[in-house]
Amino acid sequence: MKEGERQVTVPDRRGDLFSPDCPTRQLLDRIGDKWTSMVIKVLAERHPETVRFADLRRAMPGISHKMLSQTLRKLAADGLVTRRVDDTLPPSVHYGLTSLGRSLEEPLAGLREWAESHMAEIDDHRVSSEPHAS
Repeated sequence: MKEGERQVTVPDRRGDLFSPDCPTRQLLDRIGDKWTSMVIKVLAERHPETVRFADLRRAMPGISHKMLSQTLRKLAADGLVTRRVDDTLPPSVHYGLTSLGRSLEEPLAGLREWAESHMAEIDDHRVSSEPHAS
């Protein structure tokens, strides 16, 4: 293994969240990100069709061009998203989910559903735990 290379830390190639050197932690950071969850949801809803960059951005209010680009680049590097550039002026860039990316939609959908269903309760706890101004 070359210096700076990462590898899964368990011999059977399964990640180990509790190993400080395992890239599983970075992967969980990425897939736990709100923008990743939104990208996966939008692409899953349009699957098997691809989605143009501009359409993705319109479907995700609040995301900047830079953040969407970074998120898509990382998801493509992880093998979760495909990227196709059409030779047009200006170039048209399309994104879609790989089979690995599609396998992530169900667990993320469950997490999104849990967050949306429990947000009022969480918000109540946050408000009740705030220090009261005197």
